[in-house]
Amino acid sequence: MRRRWFVTVLGAAAAWPITGSAQQSERVRRVGALMPWPESDPVAQASMTALAQALARFGWIEGKNTRIDYCFAGNDPALFRPCAAELVGLSPAVILAAAPPSVVALQQQTQTIPIVIVLVADPVGLGFVQSFPRPGGNITGFSAFDPTLMGKWLQLLKDVAPGITRVAVIFNPDTTPSAPLFNRAIEAAAASLGVAVTLSPVHDDAEIEQAIAALAREPGGGLLCLPENFAVTHRGAIIGAAARHGLPLMGGIEVFPKDGALMSYWYDTVDQFAQAAYYIDRILKGASAADLPVQQPTKYSLIINLKTAKALGLSVPPSMLDLADEVIE
Repeated sequence: MRRRWFVTVLGAAAAWPITGSAQQSERVRRVGALMPWPESDPVAQASMTALAQALARFGWIEGKNTRIDYCFAGNDPALFRPCAAELVGLSPAVILAAAPPSVVALQQQTQTIPIVIVLVADPVGLGFVQSFPRPGGNITGFSAFDPTLMGKWLQLLKDVAPGITRVAVIFNPDTTPSAPLFNRAIEAAAASLGVAVTLSPVHDDAEIEQAIAALAREPGGGLLCLPENFAVTHRGAIIGAAARHGLPLMGGIEVFPKDGALMSYWYDTVDQFAQAAYYIDRILKGASAADLPVQQPTKYSLIINLKTAKALGLSVPPSMLDLADEVIE
């Protein structure tokens, strides 16, 4: 039976100081948020907290002058559309959309309610905005993708595991419309590093195990996991299979090495929710989404799990440890 997660979180930021000025009206402004993960996922919980706390710093206090309505799609493709319809039906002043499937679903429901996006690669190519400087419609927010990062991923992986000659890329094509963009960049970078690439589309834990087991049948294998919501939801299966088969895994986002992958090199995904609060505040105060430029991250962090490296029999070069923003021991 299909399930829809829909909750309202109240009071999470009531104790935060007000350092910005909000509208003084007693009217409660409603904010929607379509989240791609299950509500129970730690990434979802951290993102909710970051959003509420950041809004509070602009003076938007839940239970006082703001109400945030969350809908959790649980990474089920069938739930994004009803979640979007539910949120639009509440007539919020603005909706936050996390990850491309959330944006697609909301775009089908409204062309008037402002939408602030996070965790979206290539919003222009996906048709969400007209351009970065001038989005032009009801959608703006925060993007993330630089093709050169894919070369950086491969180089970092080979620096730690120089014996890698083959890499499998794990992703779910049904929930990652930007996968071709990432994969083209990975294949282009791999050619210069002498690495063969296998694209491994997966849809559930069983397919994850099959793809990783197939890679492990021959030596020289490594794994890349695209930074997308399916991978976050199923990271336990991905990280577990990589460990069982003795394969080094470059995780899609920072939570991967914290949960046992070898490393990650990405921006702070939870922090994008805090950044999104700035645009939500601007829109609540009258700004038009069409006039707010889409922004990209300015900082990426290298996180290395030294315990995992040792378990794989890998020696992390001291120079990499010096460059790492975080080393997990």
